[in-house]
Amino acid sequence: MTDEQRWWYCLRHNRVEGEDGCPGKDRLGPYPTREQAEHALETVRERNEEWDEADRDPSG
Repeated sequence: MTDEQRWWYCLRHNRVEGEDGCPGKDRLGPYPTREQAEHALETVRERNEEWDEADRDPSG
């Protein structure tokens, strides 16, 4: 991931932003592509489900 190709998803504005966006506390990322940043909330939801399932699995 290069510095000039990083993208974030802004939780405050519900949109993808480049380097000069909102403060980090309001963003998810960085992501290497704009498309990945567009799916940030979906990625978070999937990871949370995986972690919740791992917490429920005693063999885990």
